[in-house]
Amino acid sequence: MTNDSPKPDDDAVRARVIEAADRLYYAYGVQAIGMDTLRTEAGVSLKRLYRLFPSKESILEQVLLHRHDMWNGLVERAIEGGEPRERLLAIYDMLARWFDEDDFRGCVFINCFGELGTTTPRVAEIVRTHKAGFQARLAELVAEAGGPQSLAPQLAILAEGAQTTAAIAGTNDAARQARQAAEVLIDAALGPATGTAQTRTSTTVTTARPAFRSRR
Repeated sequence: MTNDSPKPDDDAVRARVIEAADRLYYAYGVQAIGMDTLRTEAGVSLKRLYRLFPSKESILEQVLLHRHDMWNGLVERAIEGGEPRERLLAIYDMLARWFDEDDFRGCVFINCFGELGTTTPRVAEIVRTHKAGFQARLAELVAEAGGPQSLAPQLAILAEGAQTTAAIAGTNDAARQARQAAEVLIDAALGPATGTAQTRTSTTVTTARPAFRSRR
């Protein structure tokens, strides 16, 4: 086995690097964290770090993929059960819980786009794909509720704006306000909730991952 050959624990080390990068990038920003800081946090040599990840961009891509999966999991757990109208509103209840977490620093995708979106096309592509996936999931829920297609992007804008506002304000008020605005939009599109409205059968569709180029 040469020094450049894969090692049995490469997958575990790779996961450790991604976890450390996710934590550091989210807390301090991508550009503030150098590879030396990252390798110290992850407990891996600089040589091995560059063998596993040839560039900082390749690490960031994997961090964003990890966050994409985390977000989809949160959304799916939040909307389990209930009528379509309640499932749509559950998104904002999920946001309120997230905003209350001590380490909340806003949306990592919005943060990364603000830092690197204009200079790193891959970051912009990944962020846009992720956001489009969330809106598509909302569109599925809106369709199940019998609502118009125009409702999904309106609800998505409320959720996206709430994330940015909460990060700046440092409270979860934006989630409550976004939920109230969402109720107005949903009532206008579907009619006020009566508790007896018939709804379509819910079918969960997993949002596709952004397409990531292999760096291995």
